[in-house]
Amino acid sequence: MISQKEKLKYWLDSAVNDQETAEKLFDASKYDWCLFLWHLVIEKLLKAVITKENKEVPAIHDLKTLSKGTSLRFTPEDQIRLIEITSFNINTRYDDYKRSFYHKANKAYATKWSEICLRLANSIRSTI
Repeated sequence: MISQKEKLKYWLDSAVNDQETAEKLFDASKYDWCLFLWHLVIEKLLKAVITKENKEVPAIHDLKTLSKGTSLRFTPEDQIRLIEITSFNINTRYDDYKRSFYHKANKAYATKWSEICLRLANSIRSTI
């Protein structure tokens, strides 16, 4: 059986790895996949908080729902941001959305959202 400490380490280490990859994808102008990875970073950090709080980690990807499963309090603006960041997961996975998201995820959009994700990630990390 995996200990709580090992689970927490997994979520944190995996989030660091995904963040490094997101940054490399940004540098390579792969903005859609960069944002997909930023979604994973936030998701894994929220799951780390849930683990730290001795709760069962749900098998979901919706960031707003995950955030509600923690003791963290997000501003209404950040809750809206979590909804937008969750769309990065959907829009890069499903063919119906890929083409439009690929065009939406230009350098300016990716820069804005990478900065928002970094701020959220650092805020969540500071609670762990």
